[in-house]
Amino acid sequence: MVRKNKKITAAILVIGNEILSGRTKDQNVSYLASWLNNTLGIKLSEVQIIPDIEKKIIKSILALSKNYDYVLTTGGIGPTHDDITSQSVSKAFKKKYTYHEEAYRILKNYYGNKNFNDPRKKMAKMPKGAKLIYNPSSAAPGFKIKNVICLPGVPSILQSMVINLKKYLKPGLKIHSLTISTETIESNIAKELEKIQKKYKKSVEIGSYPFFRLGKIGVSIVLRSSKKIGLQSCHKAIIKMLKKKNVNIFKVV
Repeated sequence: MVRKNKKITAAILVIGNEILSGRTKDQNVSYLASWLNNTLGIKLSEVQIIPDIEKKIIKSILALSKNYDYVLTTGGIGPTHDDITSQSVSKAFKKKYTYHEEAYRILKNYYGNKNFNDPRKKMAKMPKGAKLIYNPSSAAPGFKIKNVICLPGVPSILQSMVINLKKYLKPGLKIHSLTISTETIESNIAKELEKIQKKYKKSVEIGSYPFFRLGKIGVSIVLRSSKKIGLQSCHKAIIKMLKKKNVNIFKVV
């Protein structure tokens, strides 16, 4: 059972041939990563992108659901022949793939009897016992079964459903962050940052990200931690190191 106020992890499983072919650019991973980490304190630890192949979906679902507190899937729950996520998840957990009564009723009311055809009915099929994630944009719900949450692949629809997903997720430790923007190059501070990271490896995560903007070459040093005291101490150590190396610091947020 997931408990509050501890390190909680998640994985995202992106399902869709259109992502792998390059036809569609994924926008969901960055959105969900930011929402999970910054809003709920849930650490996104892994992302996989796989095709619409049943065996691959089943294999990934079973592996990820064992290794992480939550697994969020995107894509493959629509009305077409290649939307096989719901059926594959049902098989992974040995659950009957059947119509969810409430989902069926929602979709029937949305489309009306005349337009509620078989492909649209398919969007009401999911693992038996699944809990619905309501969809305020296009009616077709996502669902949760065990620790797996299945969401649509269309970014605007997925984002509209997040508010209804929150109740199924236990928040972890709030993550605090600081960003130090410097006018330098990574190789100039790499060794010193490594030493500081080793010192604070149990409490603070340090990231180094080079950039070029407004005519300036620089490095953003990002500190992330659930412990404010450790974060502040690490921040002071980095500022001290940068000043010692005469590195220009032009922004701290």
